[in-house]
Amino acid sequence: MTSGEKFNIIKSDMDMLKDITLGQYVPGDSIIHRMDPRIKILLTFILAIGFFVIQSPLSLGLLTLFLLIITFLSRIPTGYVLKGLKPVVMLVSVVVFFNIFFSKGEILWEYTLYILTITITKEGLITAGLMASRLILLVLSTSLLTLTTSPISLTDAIENLLSPFNRIGIPSHEIAMMMTIALRFIPVLIEETDKILKAQRSRGAVFGRGNIFTMAKSLLPVLVPLFVYAFKHAEDLAIAMESRCYRGGVGRTRLKELKIQPMDLVSVILSGIIMGLSIFLEMYSSRL
Repeated sequence: MTSGEKFNIIKSDMDMLKDITLGQYVPGDSIIHRMDPRIKILLTFILAIGFFVIQSPLSLGLLTLFLLIITFLSRIPTGYVLKGLKPVVMLVSVVVFFNIFFSKGEILWEYTLYILTITITKEGLITAGLMASRLILLVLSTSLLTLTTSPISLTDAIENLLSPFNRIGIPSHEIAMMMTIALRFIPVLIEETDKILKAQRSRGAVFGRGNIFTMAKSLLPVLVPLFVYAFKHAEDLAIAMESRCYRGGVGRTRLKELKIQPMDLVSVILSGIIMGLSIFLEMYSSRL
């Protein structure tokens, strides 16, 4: 392997790590940024359900257009949002492959290789397209939520939404804090992984070569220091919170209280109209 090929492999791995946008926040003053985080979480959840419940390509296309409009209103560069799809390309490819070649239905193409028969069906192509679209839309909608909502706002919103469960003994504040810290750790661990990979490669380590056992063994020099760093970082965070007398959400006040604004109500109404149209198109398509 030449030095140029080694450099391309290293660059590819680094780019893959930097392409993960989940958990990152891009400050801004757009309409989507100013929305109540509780409304954004609920709408993202409803959209995710719609992506997987709706079967009609026409209805799914309407939801896709709605998501593109939200992306435009967020004023986040489209290329930056789409960059978050690169880490899930392999997953989408596997889903598409299995749906195309292992779905039964009307045969469009068939090829026999010795005792193996490869077929492509009409239903397989439709299912593969729908599943790929659903996964892509799910990643985009989730990325938009974290890109337009600060970690503090996200924590307050999750805690507020889970507060009714306090009556049955479920600690909403602790759950919200853990979820937000987990999201916040994603870019931190990605940055640390990048540093470890560079350090190991500078010592002659080779990744991504050989069989599955060799590749798994080659990842040990990365996973061990990464776990050590994660535990150390978690311990430092716990000490910092204890030194500031953190005792959970009991009696805590907030500088900015969450309030529903008129724009949030308009967003809910528009989202309801879009979902209603999607359901109508779904029912109309099923009758054809």
